[in-house]
Amino acid sequence: MLHDPAHVPSVPVAEEITFTSSEREVLRRLGHEVFEISQNPVNGERASLWTKLNDLRAERPMVWINEVPWHEIVDDELTLQAQGAFARELETKLRRTLYQWKRFPADMVVSPFLVCEKIIHSTDFGIVEQVDTLHTDARSAIYSRHFHPQIIEEADIEKIKMPRITYMKDATDFAFSAMTDLFKDIIDVRLEGQTHIWFTPWDYLIRWWGVTEAMMDLYERPEMVVKAYERMVDAWCVELDQFVSQNLLSLDCNNTRIGSGGYGYVSDLPGSDYDPKHVKPHNMWGCSNAQIFAGVSPQMHWDFALKHDLKWLSLFGLTYYGCCEPLDGKIDLIRKIPNLRKVSVSAWADARRTVSEIGRDYVMSRKPSPAVFASDAYAEEQAKSDILEFQEASEGLNVEYIMKDISTVHYKPERLWQWEKMIMKIVKG
Repeated sequence: MLHDPAHVPSVPVAEEITFTSSEREVLRRLGHEVFEISQNPVNGERASLWTKLNDLRAERPMVWINEVPWHEIVDDELTLQAQGAFARELETKLRRTLYQWKRFPADMVVSPFLVCEKIIHSTDFGIVEQVDTLHTDARSAIYSRHFHPQIIEEADIEKIKMPRITYMKDATDFAFSAMTDLFKDIIDVRLEGQTHIWFTPWDYLIRWWGVTEAMMDLYERPEMVVKAYERMVDAWCVELDQFVSQNLLSLDCNNTRIGSGGYGYVSDLPGSDYDPKHVKPHNMWGCSNAQIFAGVSPQMHWDFALKHDLKWLSLFGLTYYGCCEPLDGKIDLIRKIPNLRKVSVSAWADARRTVSEIGRDYVMSRKPSPAVFASDAYAEEQAKSDILEFQEASEGLNVEYIMKDISTVHYKPERLWQWEKMIMKIVKG
């Protein structure tokens, strides 16, 4: 996550990274296992199918599961053995990759290399949320929040600052050196910069403004809302300019998550105007959404979000729009987005209406409801019915099913395995 409105971003420390002999043994074994599954030809087959989907010539619907409640999966295969912070983070990624591949892969693609991310520090937007929280599960990252407004008067908009980006080269070099030495003769390690950027100004504004307060001000103080939103868009653009000037962007037309959807494999990117030594936004996917606008009119959605998002979205080669907000009845406005390729179809959207409005023009990124996992008993028949209903409505069109926002599986991870087997049987016919 590039930004986090809940915390002041700390400055990474540049220091040598070492592993104990036991950590090296565990991590190298896990790295070897990841390399082995990356050699399975099914990875290439799935990558080809994702490409065809995003090229708007899908052979079948594609499926991916993410945002998993890993804290609810208690299994020896996920038990960490490393002690050092860097080693534990690396071990977590490897173990989760292997676990998902074995248990609920769907159309998951595993690369024949590991990524070392360039360490980039942003000063962020200058505001940290003030919030009361209520937890039902102390181990879960999903909990209720009550925000204390910090943007109350127009002068408070100035609290939103323009981010400053710093490439922490020394810290990056230590990490890359440690990984390449650790995995030499096992699996390649690639250095990558910032890939897909989650652009979502409203997700931040409501945490500083207050949900009720922001929605009321759409009517009572519209000029102030527009001024604040435009400042957020400008802040993201200022940050993007720094990524470009410091040559910190990397391609995302691969098994990188795009928007709130699936992978970014596509033939149109990086495009003909591409310098592999200096990736630009027009070689990449862009995205946006306004989840809090689930209940506003199409005109308000345009006036207070989408119209201003075009400044950002127009910079990218292809774009994805939407997340949890239902977009049926708003597709005509969304068509104004340049290079739009994928549209979110949330569980709260009128599915048949959305399908009729989109047709074959875009990929429909369908989000089945994860509520089927949350009750005492897994709602398997409801889960199957939901998929079959959408399959019938969208037959022959370009569809991806993304099971996400899974806040709980009731501590029964086998529900994910059952769902994956069910939907893969359906989409493969």
